[in-house]
Amino acid sequence: MFASDLFRPPIPKELRATLRPVALASTRLLPLGEPWRHWVPGGGLRRGSTVVVEAPAGRGGLSLALALVAESSAQGHWAGVVGVDDPGVVAMLELGLDLRRVLFVPRPRGAWAESTADLLDGVDLVVVRPPGRAAHGAARRLVDRVRESGAVLIALSEPRTPWPLPADLLFSVVDARWATTSRLDARRLTVRVGGRGAAGPVREYLVVLPNRDGRAEAP
Repeated sequence: MFASDLFRPPIPKELRATLRPVALASTRLLPLGEPWRHWVPGGGLRRGSTVVVEAPAGRGGLSLALALVAESSAQGHWAGVVGVDDPGVVAMLELGLDLRRVLFVPRPRGAWAESTADLLDGVDLVVVRPPGRAAHGAARRLVDRVRESGAVLIALSEPRTPWPLPADLLFSVVDARWATTSRLDARRLTVRVGGRGAAGPVREYLVVLPNRDGRAEAP
């Protein structure tokens, strides 16, 4: 249990219904856009799952995490972003996110886990960047909350401060290079995709993110 659960009033059912549409058994996957849907089992993000995006600082981890959210956001699902001071709203628009359905908690400081848990009660996807190494206990409580709520948690981490629990899906950026002419035109990421269970063996892909239009594409 989070400390805030002791005094936080429950979110009214009416408000939850406005934020997250009722999910039928046939909609247990949240949609993914190109090229991600070809690389993930089932072509979408399974509700109740935890996704980890691991990348060194400044190597495209945030862009990748937001790109995973973009198609769901464009189709009307609510999302939250926790612990990101400057998420780059122009870049988010170019990726296809509907900013009218994105809730931001930019500076939760020590309450990052509680803020994330609050959002998981009312939105479909939450991107969180812990301020340092996430404690095992806090991560475990969030994973449990994700399963209960049927949302998707996308945790940003770095190799030096890894997410402390196995991920249902793991995207690891192993290389990032900018293609330049007179300006920075596009960034090529080498991404390893794996996870546990149905995620299957680790596979490696090349993705351009962002391309000249600000989107993700497989070259």
